[in-house]
Amino acid sequence: MPTKVTAVKPSARERLLAAADELFYSEGVQSVGIDRIVQKAGVAKASLYNVFGSKEELVQAYLDARTVNTRERIERALTRFRTPRERLLGVFDAQGQFFTEPDFNGCAHMTASAEVQPGSPVECATDRYRQWVRTMFTDLAREAGVADADGLARQLHLLYDGAGISARMDHDPSAATTARAAATALFDAAAKTDEAATARQ
Repeated sequence: MPTKVTAVKPSARERLLAAADELFYSEGVQSVGIDRIVQKAGVAKASLYNVFGSKEELVQAYLDARTVNTRERIERALTRFRTPRERLLGVFDAQGQFFTEPDFNGCAHMTASAEVQPGSPVECATDRYRQWVRTMFTDLAREAGVADADGLARQLHLLYDGAGISARMDHDPSAATTARAAATALFDAAAKTDEAATARQ
């Protein structure tokens, strides 16, 4: 006799995060109140406070979950590339995939950071995201043999941010392609500088 498979119901935390992700991302963290979150999640208001303690902590968890999701998606995308140079530039290919999604609404961390107080848990979550992006570019630049990996990472981070803003405000998914072309020029210039420095030694 076949075994009956019972679907596991998502926990209150999972349902609250799913509701927060949809509503906060599409409408902003300040315009969406607790009542809408709990209604969409199908849980009691007390459950939200028991799980997260406050709306601010829920926003922080939402942003941290977005960071994890973005990191995992980019890491999966980069496995398609063979060389360190291709992986570095491949970040912009992965970013371009985000831009073409029907619900794309810009960078969740950038939007949230404009609506919170300095030093808040939410700002800490956005800072963690920014640090991850910078570290990712620095590590990839170092793997590609760039001497000034930190300097190149700062430049690429600016391109990454700018592409996200352009894709959202100009409704232009091709912004990632433009950013990739600029990143290619920056990387190749850095590589030539390193080669020239090595030749002089």
